[in-house]
Amino acid sequence: MHTDQTLIKWYQLSNEQGTQRIALAGNYTLAALEPVMETLADELTQQAANADLHWDLTGIQQLDTAGMMMLWHAWKAQRPKQLQLRTEHEKMFERLEQSPIPQPATQYTDILWPITSLGRLALLLWQHTVGLITLIGQLLIDAVYLIRHPVYIPWREISANLFRTGAQALGITALVGFLIGIVLSYLSSKQLQLFGADIFIINILGISITRELGPMLAAILVAGRSGSSMTAQLGVMRVTQELDALTVMGISHSQRLVLPKIVGLGIAMPLLVMWTSTMALLGGMVAAELQLGLSYQYFITALPDTVPIGNLWLGLGKGVVCGMVIALIACHFGLRIKPNTESLGEGTTTSVVTAITMVIIVDAIFAVIFSDVGLTQQ
Repeated sequence: MHTDQTLIKWYQLSNEQGTQRIALAGNYTLAALEPVMETLADELTQQAANADLHWDLTGIQQLDTAGMMMLWHAWKAQRPKQLQLRTEHEKMFERLEQSPIPQPATQYTDILWPITSLGRLALLLWQHTVGLITLIGQLLIDAVYLIRHPVYIPWREISANLFRTGAQALGITALVGFLIGIVLSYLSSKQLQLFGADIFIINILGISITRELGPMLAAILVAGRSGSSMTAQLGVMRVTQELDALTVMGISHSQRLVLPKIVGLGIAMPLLVMWTSTMALLGGMVAAELQLGLSYQYFITALPDTVPIGNLWLGLGKGVVCGMVIALIACHFGLRIKPNTESLGEGTTTSVVTAITMVIIVDAIFAVIFSDVGLTQQ
């Protein structure tokens, strides 16, 4: 058998009295074997195919895990029949033989995977539902305690959340509301002109914006802006162990962190709804004047007569409920974040998606329950 000249220093083949021997020598370590690892491994594997070959490893001076695993793979994970080892190397191979051999994972198709996946989703939904109910119960207990002890009410935290979720959101809600009002007014006026019903643009804009679009736009924007901020804030506090520090000091998470956020957003949200609806009506009024020639004065004068006041109260009510729901969901997912960055990003994304979904569900519930409110003049 031809032997590469570069491998001569690593092993020697001999035939003594009809017995084939292979004597290994040198340092079988990763640093020494790196230049010839692949070539030497292939050569030793070919030699190991001879079951009668006598292996002599007493000439190996240093042996580490890399060298030992190379020999073990060459022997097909089984010692040769004839093997000589040094005492210290014998112990290494004994430990290797006692180690469990990893078995390849069995590939099989689970025909019930749709049922198991649905079961996991149902279990996850149940866990979140229980967590939300538990958090609501704790908040009610905290509210009763603060009512009995007004000196402990976190006015500063409530004020800070009111500023962050309300005042700082005025710009984006005004811009989106104004543009949506222009688009809705422009498209509606195009259709109304076909029937000569230009005057009804006030009814369409007033009811649709005050009752539905204003609250929904504000809620979705707040869920994406403030909801994600709340979840990320609590998540970072979990990662940096600030929540653990508050627990050690005996400070309630729900009383000092969650309750101010829910109260602050519950107050800010109806104000944002009114602000967004006003800006949307302003945009619709501008588009109506440009498209239909409807004067600003007539629009403002006719709006209270064509839109019952019940629509405004319904929109503000939606704002209060949606604001508290958004804050509750954001805090729930924020407190469930694990102390790692991957969980932080995943929790924030899930929080925003869940909050927006719940906002739409709340809007649908309001639409069904109050279907007769604000649609007819009293």
